[in-house]
Amino acid sequence: MKDNLDKVLERDAKLTTLENRAEVLQTGASQFTTNASKLKRKYWWKNVK
Repeated sequence: MKDNLDKVLERDAKLTTLENRAEVLQTGASQFTTNASKLKRKYWWKNVK
């Protein structure tokens, strides 16, 4: 039974770590999308001129 509790606690720690990494990845993806859109717009205007 103690092993089961240890495994549950270990799983919880791993899930928390995974959740944090997913949040960081989501933030990075959001920033990438924003920057890519700005860059696309910049070069679109450059080609229009």
